[in-house]
Parts: sequence; C-alpha cells; structure tokens
Amino acid sequence: MIPRVLSIAGTDPTGGAGIQADLKSIMASHGFGMCVTTNLVAQNTCGVREVYTPPTSFLRAQLEAVFDDVQIDAVKLGMLGDKPYIELVRDWLASHPVPVIVLDPVMVATSGDRLLEQSAEETLREFAAKADIITPNIPELAVLCEQQPATNFAEACAQARSWAADNNTVVIVKGGHLTGTDAGNTAVFPDGTEIHVPSPRVDTATTHGTGCSLSSSLAARVGLALREGKKLEDHATVAEALAWTTHWLNEAIAHGEDLHVGKGHGPVNHAARQYRMELDSSATPWEFMKVDVRELDGTKPQTCVAPARTEARKPWIAAAGPWTEALWKASADVDNNIVRMPFVQALGDGSLDEDLFDFYLNQDAEYLKRYSRALAACGAKAHDDKARVHWSSSSAECIEAESELHRGWFKKTGQPMRPVCSPVTLAYVNHLLASTLGEDYVVAVASVLPCYWLYEEVGHVLAEALKPGNPYYEWIEMYSSEGFDACVRTAIECVEQAFEEASPKQRVLAAQAYMTSCVYEYDFFNQAHRALR
Repeated sequence: MIPRVLSIAGTDPTGGAGIQADLKSIMASHGFGMCVTTNLVAQNTCGVREVYTPPTSFLRAQLEAVFDDVQIDAVKLGMLGDKPYIELVRDWLASHPVPVIVLDPVMVATSGDRLLEQSAEETLREFAAKADIITPNIPELAVLCEQQPATNFAEACAQARSWAADNNTVVIVKGGHLTGTDAGNTAVFPDGTEIHVPSPRVDTATTHGTGCSLSSSLAARVGLALREGKKLEDHATVAEALAWTTHWLNEAIAHGEDLHVGKGHGPVNHAARQYRMELDSSATPWEFMKVDVRELDGTKPQTCVAPARTEARKPWIAAAGPWTEALWKASADVDNNIVRMPFVQALGDGSLDEDLFDFYLNQDAEYLKRYSRALAACGAKAHDDKARVHWSSSSAECIEAESELHRGWFKKTGQPMRPVCSPVTLAYVNHLLASTLGEDYVVAVASVLPCYWLYEEVGHVLAEALKPGNPYYEWIEMYSSEGFDACVRTAIECVEQAFEEASPKQRVLAAQAYMTSCVYEYDFFNQAHRALR
C-alpha cells in the first residue's frame, strides 16, 4: 500500500527545503507525494532573499484540484505564510477531513528570527491545536507554549508535555536543535507518555531542510501505517513511524556532503538510503567470480586467486605462508569495506542501536548452529591429527563460548531470542555446508577460514579504540582475545598446509570458496541495516 501524501508548503528553488524537500522525503518514505504551493520563496543554501504570496484564490484553486480528484491519506503542513492563508487551510481541512495532519509550525527560524506577524502567530497557534502531530523546532515550541526557548532536552519535553496535554496533540521534540551527542527525537503524547528514538549527532553543515524533511517523512510513514490498518491513537503507530523517519534522516544528513550543493548550509541527501539499498541488493556477479578460471592455473599463490583492487592492510595475525598470504591480499577489498561499514564502526564506538545488535546476534546464533556442522565436516576430512583435533574441538567451542555471549546479552536486555534464519544467513551457511560436505578438504577449510580471520581482525581493529562503557565490550573482547587469536592462528596454519598439499585445480576452487565466504561475511555484518534501516 502506498499512502497518498499532500504537502501544503512553500518553495525552495535550490531543492533542499519546502515542497521540493517534502516530495523527495515522501517518496523516500514509501509514499506518493503531491503538493499545494503556498509562498514562492527566493532562497538558497545561504538564506532567503524574497517571498511572494499568491492570492488566496489560487491557493483555494490548488486545494480544489487535488481534493476533487485524489483521496488523501495524510497531509503535511509547512510554511503557511500569513493569516489569510492559515485560516483558509484550517477551514479547508475542517471541511475536508483527512486521516492524519502533521504540522511543521514554521514560525521561528532556528536562529531565533520571527517568520510570522504576531496576528498570524496566534492563528497558527490555534491551528496547531487541531493538528494530530506537530514537529516544532525548539524556538517554535517555546512560542507555542509562550515560554522561553528550552536549553536542554528535559526542558523541551516539559514544554511538549504541557502542550500535548492541553491540546490533545502529539508533539515531536527534535534533539537536532539542541547540542547533546544524542540528536534523536521524542514523541510526547497527550497522556504524558514519552517515546524516545536515539540518533547520533552528525558533525556536518548539510542540515538545510531537515525540519521539512522530518515532518513530511513522518506524515508518509504514519499514512502508510494507517493504510495498513493501524490506529492513530495507538502510541506504537507514531513511535514506529518516528523511528523509521529518524534513522532515515540521520543517514540523509550524514551523506548530505556527497551532493556538493550550495555555498552555505547544504541540503540533506534524501536518496542516501535508496542508494545504499540499491547497492546492497545488486545482482551483479562479484568481481572475483568474473575472472576466467582458465586464467588461474593454481600452480603458485599468485595464480590461484584474482587480485584485489585495493591494497591489503597488515593483518594482526599474519599468514602462515605464501598460500594464505595470497588469500589475505585477495580479500583486501572486502576486509577494507567491513572495517569501514556503519555497523562495525558503531559497534566499535558503542553507538550501535540495540535493535541492530539484537538482529545480528539472533542471526549469529542461527549461523553457529550450522557453522558447527561445517567445522565438524572439516574435522572428518582432515589428513592429520593436528587439523582433525582443531576442527573438531572448534565445532564444539563455537557453540559453547559464543552461545554464552548470546545468552548473556539477551538476558541483560530482556529481549527474547528470535531463532529464524534471514536470507543472507541462510545463503551463507548453505554455501559453507555445500563446501564442507560436498567438496575436497582444501575447499572445505578455505570456506570456513574467513569466519575466523575476519572476525579476529575486526575484533583487534575495534579493540584498539575501545573505550570504557562500550555496551559491546564483551563482543570486542572475545574476538580480540589471546584464546581466539590462538584458534585463528591454528586455522590459518591448517589452511596453508591444505593448499600446499592440494592439486592446482583444487587450489583455484578453494580460493573461490574462501572469497565467497569473505563476501558473505560482509553481507552478514551489513544485513541488520538492510533489514531494519
């Protein structure tokens, strides 16, 4: 179901705010956007130059054209200009009710400059009381409550509670307009309930149009929920919509600089999430699979696997010989992308959202059940006692030690475990089981090596910058521990020996299995964002 969302707001010819931002935000939030234009604003990223307000008759004509033809699921209100405009829109919506109205009360710039005349302010204050949800900035919230602007989140929420209770309206308190490290948003309901959605502050100047973007995205997400049969009076309806919008907007802000638009405060990148999802869902064959295997004869390390495009960093645990050194260098592209991905970066600095880590751990639990079988198969195929003992003991240890980590985390958070394999996890473990149960020994051990080596490398990279209080300390500590290092070192030695003893053809197949597992490791770390963001 696609909600039909109408924005009634002003313009921005540079595309970062107003109806231009609204339409991008609505589309990015899975809605179909429409617009009725109020003020024509000559502005850019540096400021407003001139505002033209067309006759109210033309505003009415636009409203009639839309409502005569289209059933509206949600309305987002932005800049309404002057008192006659506010009164016209207020009366129109009173006689043409829609499922939800989200009002961004454009009254005061974040700089503190007043954008409306006093009479228009009072009219908008009265209109705001009739909206279902309002999304004021901190100065606008103060004007609505006729108080001084809040200086911290607690004060802002107190003002919002008063307004919400008095007017039976949900108020969104926006942390982005304050100065704390948490730039998240809080939904304050008329009954006093507060639901906060945390979001890390992004150090950037590309924040033009964030208020417009948030309110229009929120309107689209609430409209979508209502079309799916959810109820506006249920707190979860607004809270879940706000969570989606908050995460989406944080990503859009973080990637605003990619656009290189304007000399002032540039716009956010409304399509950042779309670009990421498009890349993550690509069906293009992996680069290492495009190489003609006939060009790889497997007689020496350099000819058993295609080279990476980027230079490999020095691993914490070195290769055991020329064959595993070739594997490490070939996986440089994947390794570099893993340590830079948002999930791993946030894991390291402790800012990773708990729901993302919950998703990851649930998938890890499902993965280990099957990875244990793959390791046992390696043990059964091993040619010597050292390798046989290593793979067989690791099969048991990966269940015991790592499952204890899972149980400890979910006991601490109070969340239940959800034992269901995702498509990524299922594809990865099926590859491992096919490689270990159906292929030669060297292919089997090569396929399971990335789970050792890449995890240990991520653990050490994160441990270097580990700070006290990181909620994911135990995870980082486990994969950077001396015990795990020793296990990884032995695994690398076993793979080196297996390559040394294998035929050239087997080496090429084993290297492909290793690289395939490396790519699946990237997808495994990345899948929480794909699923929940």
